[in-house]
Amino acid sequence: MNKYDQTKFYWEIDVPIFRNNVILKDLGIALGIPFGLLILILFVVSGGDISAGGILYPLISIGILFIAGFLFIMLVYGGRYSAGYIIDKNGILNYIQRKQAKKNIIINTLLVVIGLFSKSPSTAGAGLLAQTRQSQFLNWKGIKKVKVYPRSRSIVIRGGFTEKIAIFCNEDNFHFVKDIILSKSSKAGG
Repeated sequence: MNKYDQTKFYWEIDVPIFRNNVILKDLGIALGIPFGLLILILFVVSGGDISAGGILYPLISIGILFIAGFLFIMLVYGGRYSAGYIIDKNGILNYIQRKQAKKNIIINTLLVVIGLFSKSPSTAGAGLLAQTRQSQFLNWKGIKKVKVYPRSRSIVIRGGFTEKIAIFCNEDNFHFVKDIILSKSSKAGG
């Protein structure tokens, strides 16, 4: 029997979005790939013309969207991701803290309504999909890979294709949480 089998451990943490390497890496992938492809396509279609008659205005528009997104995150969420975790004998539950969850419900509902009224299924779908990700559970047997980031006190666990939980710890609980996860999972990665 594992010494952590009887342990039920929980904590909540506010993580600065733009100062955490795990979050920045995921943002880079989520935004960098589609916008990078878009910029590449615009560059090819314009024949490499970066002037006002070429892709200058679309590039400025993309830059404005990035700035607007940054300001939105800073104003609405204070630039923080408010996560909570429960670790027990069954696995790990990651949830959004109550205050941020309320904001998410409002924003996701607005996305669905705007998507329906503008006849944009992708916008409505984004709102619905975002709402389903307010909490996520991964059982110990479902863990396929564990990646530990000691400098940012973060642990990323992966299960199936869409199952991924980023676990953010504080100085007091990082080693304890890491030990539990590594002892429960034989899938520890670098």
